[in-house]
Amino acid sequence: MGIVPDDKDWTWVLRRPCPECGFDTRAIERAEVPKLIRENASGWQEIFSTHPDVRSRPRPDVWSPLEYACHVRDVFRLYEYRLGLMLSEDEPHYPNWDQDATAIEQRYAEQDPDRVIIELRLAAESIAAAFAKVDGDQWDRTGIRSDGAKFTVDTFARYFVHDPVHHLNDVLTPR
Repeated sequence: MGIVPDDKDWTWVLRRPCPECGFDTRAIERAEVPKLIRENASGWQEIFSTHPDVRSRPRPDVWSPLEYACHVRDVFRLYEYRLGLMLSEDEPHYPNWDQDATAIEQRYAEQDPDRVIIELRLAAESIAAAFAKVDGDQWDRTGIRSDGAKFTVDTFARYFVHDPVHHLNDVLTPR
């Protein structure tokens, strides 16, 4: 259920607008990252307060709003952990994360929506606050994903912000 780029190179999201959601990471100012995260969390809150059934899938092969929200909550948590590594260690390597396996193991579809939306908002606020503290040369610190992809905190922030924005769009405009 993840984002499917139009090529195998992860950097596509840094070079052009997403062909599915239209989000353009090139337009992000560093100072906007915390605001974008908080706005995204508010969007999920709106969905959870207005959607008739956050557990229902629009199609069998598409996550429900609840499943997407669990994923976004976990992305917020994971990326805050990775950001912390990048800011405290020299070129840390982060372990692989299989988002589909996590969804199954954590039983996203069975989680309590009231708890999930609270956890999502708390995780969003926590990572927003972490990005708000990044300053100066910290934006140039690096980290390396298990597949060898090397990020700076700047490219990491841009890449990261696209994910929850894209998934909110997935829920608002299911395909």
